[in-house]
Amino acid sequence: METVSQNFFVIAGAVILSLLLMIGLDRVWPSDKRRNYNELIGSQLSILGTTYAVMLGFMLFAVWSAYREADLNVGLEANAVVDIYHLAEGFSEPQRTQLQNSARSYADVVLNRDWQQMAASEELKQSSKIEAEMWKTATSVQPKSEAEQTTQDHILSELSVLTEHRFTRVLQSTTRLPDVLWCVLLVGGILTIVSACMFGSQNRKLQALQVFSLALLVSLSLVAIADIHRPFHGVIRVRNSAFQQARQSMQAF
Repeated sequence: METVSQNFFVIAGAVILSLLLMIGLDRVWPSDKRRNYNELIGSQLSILGTTYAVMLGFMLFAVWSAYREADLNVGLEANAVVDIYHLAEGFSEPQRTQLQNSARSYADVVLNRDWQQMAASEELKQSSKIEAEMWKTATSVQPKSEAEQTTQDHILSELSVLTEHRFTRVLQSTTRLPDVLWCVLLVGGILTIVSACMFGSQNRKLQALQVFSLALLVSLSLVAIADIHRPFHGVIRVRNSAFQQARQSMQAF
């Protein structure tokens, strides 16, 4: 979901449709005639509800784990940029200034461009270009001492880390739940709510409350999955605070 209002309308729509389904079912198949089948409907609802709860819980855990991994990966990428900036102090000019300027530019571009481009599913060309420039600068150094050789080795190692985490970030920004899993979640939710509506209860207000609660819980869970399953899109997304701190750290020196 892209906005909070979209989340609200989806949840409200699911709850209203569930209550309308219960009311419509009462007109087609009166509640007093369904009570003879309560035992069968109840056992079916128990099986469906348990199965769906397991699937829903697993999917929530899976998408939240993927979100946390994306957040951690961004932090490691930002940390690699800062390390490259500080390690460049061991180089002589002009590579020192070139590499430090590139590190600052990389952080600026990630903050000002990459996050918007990932949200719009666009290619991250400018940050990729700066990354290539950092590799070119680091490999162009001809070490004149053992200290410079050690510095170059460390910088190349950090550049490898940066490249790995940047590539992972790009992949994570494009991944999403397969359509078949969304189909399973939606169909499972519909079947569970329909089964709750079919139950023949003498107290219609109590059943309406039960259907309302079940529809609210199912729709909230599905909306949460929809908000989280793409870590760099929608209302709930990985923030760029790690790169903000990285830029501040580099500006302080």
